Amino acid sequence: MKRNFSVIFILLACTMLLVCFSGFTNKKVLAEEQFSASSKSAYLIDAHSGRVIYAKNEEQRLPIASMCKIMTLLLCFESIDNGEIALDQSITVSTNASGMGGSQVFLEANAEYLVGELIKSIVVASANDACVAMAEKLCGSEHSFVEKMNNRANELGMNNTLFVNCTGLPKPGQYSCAKDVAKMFLELIKHKEYFKFSRIWTDKIIHPNDRVTEIANTNKLVRFYNGCDGGKTGYTQEAGHCLSACAERNGTRLVSVVISAPDSKSRFRDVSSMFDYGFANFVNKIVIDDKKPLDLTVNVTGGKCDTVQVKAEKPFFIFANKNEKISVECDFVPSDKIKAPIYVGDLVGKVNIYRDGQKIGEVNVIANEDVLKKTYFDYIKDVGENWALINV
Repeated sequence: MKRNFSVIFILLACTMLLVCFSGFTNKKVLAEEQFSASSKSAYLIDAHSGRVIYAKNEEQRLPIASMCKIMTLLLCFESIDNGEIALDQSITVSTNASGMGGSQVFLEANAEYLVGELIKSIVVASANDACVAMAEKLCGSEHSFVEKMNNRANELGMNNTLFVNCTGLPKPGQYSCAKDVAKMFLELIKHKEYFKFSRIWTDKIIHPNDRVTEIANTNKLVRFYNGCDGGKTGYTQEAGHCLSACAERNGTRLVSVVISAPDSKSRFRDVSSMFDYGFANFVNKIVIDDKKPLDLTVNVTGGKCDTVQVKAEKPFFIFANKNEKISVECDFVPSDKIKAPIYVGDLVGKVNIYRDGQKIGEVNVIANEDVLKKTYFDYIKDVGENWALINV
């Protein structure tokens, strides 16, 4: 049974990929011959596969200014997912938080604000006061929140990063690198709620007594670069001009980071140039689509139906150079026991993905429909139908 699944799916996959796919390489993709970033450090990767397209001093430890807020935001969205806070929840801003300098939205001390408004202030306006307000809400103090930031950085393998505050305001001992910034930014953009804020160009924060603070997105590429829908800027005299941004076109999502650009225009120009190069030369093709049922026959034991319709738990992409052709094989391996009852979302197996005989990934396969367990009367009905066929 496994072999039948495997052969059928391989033939379908290979036919599709040979027609639709072009390009892939096992070697690190370098773009230095095409352009060179003016920033001290730069990094460009494919968001789905993590494949590096361009790298310049990507592991050099440097101050990153307000790009520290990427980790602050990540912890906020993870807390929302965990049910610790909610976007429509009100929190009281402390005097300490309201007194933060640098970029801010001028929150009032002891006033209540919605979590969603504070997160919007951080994403759009890089508000230091909103950062500290969220840090105090989640961990009791900024100091405890910073410990959580560093713990999360360790979990993500950010080996060249140390946070000393949640805002990126100048403070001795704080550093990161372009590669690590990309890691935490990739984790942030997994949260779809983030994009509801990151796509905002201009908005306003309404304070108690109807006082209003107008805000504009510090990431100018959201408005001026086709496909850019998120990012975080940063600037201090020590860090220079910094930017991490993402952009998507035709299913290909790229993430770019620059640290210590000579001026603001240069950081946007560097990121735009890297995006241009990536979109012009590479394509992200979907091998396994989680939006459509897989063309597989998966047998079920003891069910009202003998088979169950299935789909992939998540999509699988291959990031490819546009000038090369590739073929990919996909092998379905069913679970050891597939017995009714089965419900939508239940694990029934996995698909292993191979290129040139080497496994490059796997995706869980889940039920796309319910298959209820046979009842006593179903078995009686089956016996009756079989008896009728024997006597025909």
